[in-house]
Amino acid sequence: MKIKSMELVSVDLKLSEPYSIAYETIEHAVNLFLKIETNKGLFGFGCAAPDLEVTGETAESVRKVFNDWIEPRMHGCDPLRYVYHLERLRSGLQKHPSAMAMLDMALLDLLGKASCMPLFKLLGGFRTCMKTSITIGILPLTETVEKAEMYVKKGFAILKVKGGSDVDLDIERIARIRERIGIKTLIRFDANQGYSFEDSIRFINDTRSYKIELLEQPTPKKEWEVLGHVTRESHLPIMADESIMNLVDAFKLAKNDLVDTVNIKIQKVGGINEALHINSVSKAANFEVMVGCLDESALGISAGLHFALARPNVHYADLDGHFDIIDDPFAGSVILKKGTLYPNNLPGLGVVNTLF
Repeated sequence: MKIKSMELVSVDLKLSEPYSIAYETIEHAVNLFLKIETNKGLFGFGCAAPDLEVTGETAESVRKVFNDWIEPRMHGCDPLRYVYHLERLRSGLQKHPSAMAMLDMALLDLLGKASCMPLFKLLGGFRTCMKTSITIGILPLTETVEKAEMYVKKGFAILKVKGGSDVDLDIERIARIRERIGIKTLIRFDANQGYSFEDSIRFINDTRSYKIELLEQPTPKKEWEVLGHVTRESHLPIMADESIMNLVDAFKLAKNDLVDTVNIKIQKVGGINEALHINSVSKAANFEVMVGCLDESALGISAGLHFALARPNVHYADLDGHFDIIDDPFAGSVILKKGTLYPNNLPGLGVVNTLF
């Protein structure tokens, strides 16, 4: 099998509801979609969700590295040798993780289609579905509580609450949410690097009775020792997100026992192949793993889901990045039922495509 052609399309995805986190407000997201066509009539699809703050990329930089590096080196190649190609192109993609993830997805999608199997089964098939959290951005107190109640009524069993700008308000938000929704729904809190050590410990202690499941990235990503200090002083599991960008970061977190769990985002780390390596380091360190996402089409979410379904130490999913996208060109690539995500069991990534 040979690659016959490659096409890249950029789409500005509008969100039905803008949201805020500790350091920015998001109203839309640009995704770039790759289609690989082979001489056997198979098509593989991948998605890049560049984010200057998270991945260090823009839509323009992804398109440039595709035109200058990826397409010229992949045309005419056997796509089923996907690890060989990812390693061969790695030197030019070190600073382009979402572009790497896009290529990784498309090659694995082709592998699944050539095998006539859903990708999660090729990767191990440990489970067949997974509950996902749904995110509540930084909102006024009353709106926060109303949104939490609405999501619980829709069947979501896990809420991920964003904060980090004001620890006093964050504590009050958690108290009010718990008061409204009761004790059965899980609550995760993400400070998005907004806290100092003192803020972190105060939040942890003052929310103890409200049964937070975990605290994600409380301190700035480069302050490794502070993050480790919070972990050692906390009864809550502490998760790294922005502090883990690659395999080296995973090793550093594990070697120094700086956290309890890590958030692996396919776009952030450069694809499923790299995520598998990071997951192995995490397993060796006895870290539990969350699979997270950026603002991604259901195609990108599908890649995260297939990875999550394949590995036993992936205990958490935060795969809600497609929920608010208007006119998602890959809607249907994953299935949501009462807060639980399912693959659609089509071959590869289960791509449902209305774009190409």
